[in-house]
Amino acid sequence: MDEPVNSLLTLVSGAADDKGDDRYRVGAPASADVALLDAYSKAVTTVADTVGPAVVSIAVDTGRAARGGEPAGTGSGVVVAPDGYILTNSHVVQRARHLAVSFSDGGSAEAQLVGEDPATDLAVISVPTSGLAYAALGDSDRLRVGQLVIAIGSPLGFQSTVSTGVVSALGRGLRSTEGRLIENIIQHTAPLNPGNSGGPLVDSHGRVVGINTAIIAMAQGIGFAIPANTAKWVLPQLLTKGRVRRGYLGIGGWQRRLDRRLARRYDLDTDSAVEAVSIDPQGPAQLAGMRPGDLVIAINGTDVHSVDDLHRVLAEWPVDKVLTLTVIRGPKRLELAVTPAEATR
Repeated sequence: MDEPVNSLLTLVSGAADDKGDDRYRVGAPASADVALLDAYSKAVTTVADTVGPAVVSIAVDTGRAARGGEPAGTGSGVVVAPDGYILTNSHVVQRARHLAVSFSDGGSAEAQLVGEDPATDLAVISVPTSGLAYAALGDSDRLRVGQLVIAIGSPLGFQSTVSTGVVSALGRGLRSTEGRLIENIIQHTAPLNPGNSGGPLVDSHGRVVGINTAIIAMAQGIGFAIPANTAKWVLPQLLTKGRVRRGYLGIGGWQRRLDRRLARRYDLDTDSAVEAVSIDPQGPAQLAGMRPGDLVIAINGTDVHSVDDLHRVLAEWPVDKVLTLTVIRGPKRLELAVTPAEATR
């Protein structure tokens, strides 16, 4: 028999010489690959061990089950303070009559809604328990495309489920249930299923960089998370006020494309603006002298292309602090000083 055939038979039969031929054995990766796999596994297992105890399953009863409708739903959450405060999605706890939390150690507790913000799909609930394991919020602005991320939650009721993926895109926009645009959404490939909503998206250092919020039906490898930096400014307001204070101008408008001659006349860098279709007769814009038909081209000197641009500024602008709207009214360009009121919903 030829020598090459003999060698092949020897390898397949498992009788390879320990001194040399083991490098050819099927299933024996090179040492560099082993080290790489070990590093990946260690990162994931470390995150699962450290952050996993802070992740909870949330059972939600909206009262429909008692009437023969839909059964109670489930979601996930992450403990962000040892005295029982849990961050989750607004859509998980909306219209809940009863909330119950299950911990990874098998314990459970009744929960109460502290506050929610549908505009960012974030909510805080609390349990009357202290000394809980909790996770820290990281800096989502430092994420990079291709970075390893780990999702932990209770998909389809399977508690403490870990899945991994990478950041596939940053800066996405996602509409909330009330129509507002949520900025800087994280798109990733960690597999998500119903029940993952509200659970954390974690980096390899065990820092929560996002709160998983949505998947696209029939899509594979596409999941979304609310960035941790959004949660950082929403969370304190929910803890202290139960809601997020946002400015209100009293303008009903839509995006309108600008005539090129108009844009050239006013030396505008934008090709669209927001046309005020209606004005609340008791609202701040009316008090500032704004009229239906006015075209809002800038707010505080920043170009306005759409209604989302107005919402973006108002989301972070202090209520009762004057801002400047730049509008075009017929042949005139006007600067209007407007003091936003607090939105009631």
